[in-house]
Amino acid sequence: MARLLALLSGILPGVRLDVVERSLPFLLAGAWMTLRLTSVAICLGVVIGTFVGMARISKSRVISAMAAVYVDFIRGTPLLVQIFLIHMGLPQLVGSPIPPDISALSALSINSGAYVAEIVRAGIQSIHRGQMEAARSLGLSYIQAMRYVILPQAFRRIIPPLGNEFIALLKDSSLVSVIAMEELVRKGQIVIGRTFRPFEIWIVVALIYLVLTLSISRLVAFTEKKLHVPG
Repeated sequence: MARLLALLSGILPGVRLDVVERSLPFLLAGAWMTLRLTSVAICLGVVIGTFVGMARISKSRVISAMAAVYVDFIRGTPLLVQIFLIHMGLPQLVGSPIPPDISALSALSINSGAYVAEIVRAGIQSIHRGQMEAARSLGLSYIQAMRYVILPQAFRRIIPPLGNEFIALLKDSSLVSVIAMEELVRKGQIVIGRTFRPFEIWIVVALIYLVLTLSISRLVAFTEKKLHVPG
């Protein structure tokens, strides 16, 4: 990052590295908040998505339809609208304001859950039907067969798309800056308001996101290799 900024400074003499140096610790604090928020949201999203994904293939039409409505609504509406709905609309119903961190985490988790649900559904359906039949013939209930036989195999196969969902959510988390959640983008806006140097700050913000996404991509690839995830 330092080399790239130095290169930019050579090409564009107006770039001020001193502003970057003073602002970097503040921006890194925002990056840490972004990473924590995304990590918790993706974990909650996996829990939500697993149950909804199983509901999507349920033999009960009511359960399957309810899961489909949730998935279609979340995937069919912008995340920004969902953030506003939770942070500004929901307090009207509950009668009290919702803290920005709770609103941000809720919106990101619910949004991620819908996408993870489709990933989980596809992963479960990729397992041969004979696996379930064999498990049931051994005396396992449907839930036990899912827990001990189907889901472990399915999760190995869905690691790559889950990694992609993590990266997408990491970048989409920038939208929570609109409700004053002080993650990376919001920190960048604060620094720009103090320094009036948008070019340097947004370049650094972009580079931090790049480092985070590349690191996650490498981690996912390493995990795939270790678990021998089938292609």
